[in-house]
Amino acid sequence: MNRWTKLGRTNIPNSDAELTLSQRGDEFSIRISGVGGDLMNSRAYGSEVALAELGCGRLESVDDARVLVGGLGMGFTLAAALRTVPENARVTVAELIPDVVEWNRGPLGECAGQPLQDPRTQIHLGDVKELLIGDKLRFDAILLDVDNGPEGLTHSDNQWLYSLEGLEDIFHTLRPEGILAVWSAGPDSMFTIRLKKIGFKVDVRTVRARPGKGSRHTIFLAQKTRR
Repeated sequence: MNRWTKLGRTNIPNSDAELTLSQRGDEFSIRISGVGGDLMNSRAYGSEVALAELGCGRLESVDDARVLVGGLGMGFTLAAALRTVPENARVTVAELIPDVVEWNRGPLGECAGQPLQDPRTQIHLGDVKELLIGDKLRFDAILLDVDNGPEGLTHSDNQWLYSLEGLEDIFHTLRPEGILAVWSAGPDSMFTIRLKKIGFKVDVRTVRARPGKGSRHTIFLAQKTRR
């Protein structure tokens, strides 16, 4: 069996944790120090694709659609969003860690079909929070996969995204009937309550990491309603 070859390592900003990128044959893995197992694996990305397909499904015929992807990862969510939206759409991907962008521009990019090269893609290098503050109606869909779910496991600053304050800002950033889709490793009833308290119409889906098998993950779908 092929052994894992480490291709890169990088520190997570404002954290003592470290990310590493490894390759074994045509398989890639991203891991975080102090946490067992893969954070991401190039053979188990079904739920990342589902995040985009569920979050952007209503945009197939929306002219000039605007989508925000929080967290580049291995590029599967970005690639799926680009496949779903029209040719005149624009998809902004926010990534906090510069090396993750460079990994996707390198050998890792082939896994998802080089979505960073799509002319509809715009890269925001920094915290996704920077794009979610203010009352401008900027996005038709916001897809968040920046952590292990509404707990801020890998980066404590992510807690804001799942708080009432953060969700309020997200609500006002969405265009009418806009969708917030959040990836999570598992269900979280308190997060569902917070979404509803803000005024979102909430649907919670369970999806698989691989077609018909693999780990079960949760997608929170929250649609903006008039208040």
